[in-house]
Amino acid sequence: MATLHHRAAGRSLEDQATTLEAGRSAILQEARGLMDLAASVDDGFVDAVHAILTVERRVIVTGVGKSGHIGRKVAATFAATGTASFFLHASEAAHGDLGMVTTGDLLLVLSNSGFSRELRPLLAYARRQGVPVIGIVSKLNSPLARASDIVLQLPDAQEACPVRIAPTTSTTMMLALGDALALAVMQRKGLTRTDIAQWHPGGEIGSRIAPVDDVIDLDEPLPLVSWHAPMRDIVFEMTSGGKGVAGVIGEDGALIGIITDGDLRRAFDHVLTARAIDIMTRDPITVPSGTPVEEVLTLMNNAKITVLFVTEVGDPSTPIAIAHIHDLVP
Repeated sequence: MATLHHRAAGRSLEDQATTLEAGRSAILQEARGLMDLAASVDDGFVDAVHAILTVERRVIVTGVGKSGHIGRKVAATFAATGTASFFLHASEAAHGDLGMVTTGDLLLVLSNSGFSRELRPLLAYARRQGVPVIGIVSKLNSPLARASDIVLQLPDAQEACPVRIAPTTSTTMMLALGDALALAVMQRKGLTRTDIAQWHPGGEIGSRIAPVDDVIDLDEPLPLVSWHAPMRDIVFEMTSGGKGVAGVIGEDGALIGIITDGDLRRAFDHVLTARAIDIMTRDPITVPSGTPVEEVLTLMNNAKITVLFVTEVGDPSTPIAIAHIHDLVP
């Protein structure tokens, strides 16, 4: 693991060993909690996934304290994977935000103990409105467990905190279980990478899974020459567009080849007589319109090329745009 700082002068080997042991112990304790959680998943999980799949409106996630922080992330994961969801802080709900919860919603409540007093007004309101409740909780005798239509019980795992108090293992299990619910729902919906892309237009995720058409200039004139074009025309076309290549078009207007600077160098001895068809690389690599950017980058990397033509879907001989690696890498 890389470090950003120099080691402090005078730090003893004993201190280093103690610190490393503390870090490893915490990680291992949380990992044991996750293993226990995975083993505990049962039919209640299936019921919860079905309830989320069939909800009419939104999945509203709530919690307080550290559970609230986890709940906010879980709500974001649901929204990012195709399930309408938002986070409602339980304390704020008791001060007017209960109006955000309506019939047709589903309430996903996170609380390790299940005894948090801040949850009680929200649970009572949900019962009056006929809003189903899924509780993620460790104690089955808690008010949350009793108020829940579906209970997902967290294993009785030891917190990783040295004094076994600070929420650590329990919050890690909550986050993992929330992710598991969201991803199981996503799988049941049959969502694809294309579906997910529409909810991630920004950032690295968006740039990787966006269709190539979204990141290239579809109106840019294509560097194309006829199969019998002389070297002068080829060089002009390659240099005028800034992409460093030229596509070669046959008699019927179909793309039959591509010329790169490497092809030019190899044809140097025949510069006065060579035609496009004499020096081109035949059967150029292309991608159809709509191909995800990451697939285009993978293809370029495997083929050791930096530019290719984007073609009509189902017709690799009809170029509609050109993609350079610089267009694809943010």
